[in-house]
Amino acid sequence: MVIEEPKHTPAVDTMGVSNVGKTIKQLLLKAQSESRVTVGLSACINILSKTPEDSLFCLLAEPKKGDSATHMHEVLLEAFCYENDIYVVKVDSADKLSRILGQSDIESCALIQKSWTSNNEDESFDSLENALVDHCEAFWDAPQQPIIKLPAM
Repeated sequence: MVIEEPKHTPAVDTMGVSNVGKTIKQLLLKAQSESRVTVGLSACINILSKTPEDSLFCLLAEPKKGDSATHMHEVLLEAFCYENDIYVVKVDSADKLSRILGQSDIESCALIQKSWTSNNEDESFDSLENALVDHCEAFWDAPQQPIIKLPAM
């Protein structure tokens, strides 16, 4: 007799997929108010090339069809993030991401820096960061990352 352990996906079971998008929005706004957000593919690549250890999340919007140069940059950025243990979160819309951050230009990438409010890493995480980390950890080894639907503004 074989006993199988139940499969558990924390982000889907405990938060619900729609709540992940709301969590991302709240975290982006909070991090932006603390000056911990970098917006734009070039700016994110520049920050990561200098201090990758300071970054916690990299948010990438679905690429536009036909823009192969940007797509290649995003693929390389995603690989770099995985190599440096930075959580990659794929979101459904560059337009929504840009509106949440109050950008006039449409940007496909945002980087959230770690919070430096405490020397103890576990204490510096707030509930929003913990929730998103749990989601990312649940899908860390998945062959394809889920695309999170951001709430409309």
